[in-house]
Amino acid sequence: LPSFIYLVLLFVIPLGLVFVYSFATRDATGQTVLEDWNLESYKRLFSTEVLEIFLRSLVLSALTTVICLIVCYPFAFYIATRTPRVRNILLILVMIPFWSNFLVRTYAWRVLLGSEGPLSQLSVLLGGEPFRLLFTNVAVLIGLVYGFMPFMVLPLYAALERMDWRLVEAARDLYADGWTAFRKVTLPLSMPGVVAGSILVFIPSLGAYVTPALLGGARTVLMGDYIVSQFLAARNWPFGSALSFAVMFVMLLATIFYFRAGAKTL
Repeated sequence: LPSFIYLVLLFVIPLGLVFVYSFATRDATGQTVLEDWNLESYKRLFSTEVLEIFLRSLVLSALTTVICLIVCYPFAFYIATRTPRVRNILLILVMIPFWSNFLVRTYAWRVLLGSEGPLSQLSVLLGGEPFRLLFTNVAVLIGLVYGFMPFMVLPLYAALERMDWRLVEAARDLYADGWTAFRKVTLPLSMPGVVAGSILVFIPSLGAYVTPALLGGARTVLMGDYIVSQFLAARNWPFGSALSFAVMFVMLLATIFYFRAGAKTL
């Protein structure tokens, strides 16, 4: 009963309010009017501006997921094949970023990627020109990868750690080389971790707000900060609510894919 009340008060009712506001309209003074329900906010979702922002968000989220998978799979494999003592130390190192505030860590990247940052100074020392990655898509991608890497490492490690490594040894005994054993045995058995990690990275990166707002600037607007701007700056609550439900719909599709893929792997 307490869990049910918690979900109703903090999840169902707020979602219901946002859903109602997505059909509302605005009067001449910019105030939200709930009497005249319409679909204008949902029609605006198919405008060129919104589709461009959504496509940019989708591409950056997909790239973040792919890069995290490429970087984190070997690291998770390395952790899973170490002794218990070394394994625990490496897992603590993975979770250390959670000990500090995410906003503070993102601000640190502003310093690193700025025109006066250490990367730019290193370029000058090597005889090159100073450069600035800040306020670009590359800066946002770096921030997203850095922020969500632990969400990829941990599911991959969990899947690899409980894998029966005798199957890999059997494949090698049957004259399979290292790549073939990985492709035929290790990767299929670790697919639950791959799918879980990909969903855990893709969904929050699609709706990320802090990283694009601090590292992207005005030229790199993603869905998260675009929705916030509709509520706080433009005061267009109906359109902001419609955008929120559009993003939630995409996340719901990703979640359904996760459960279906997980059921197939089991």
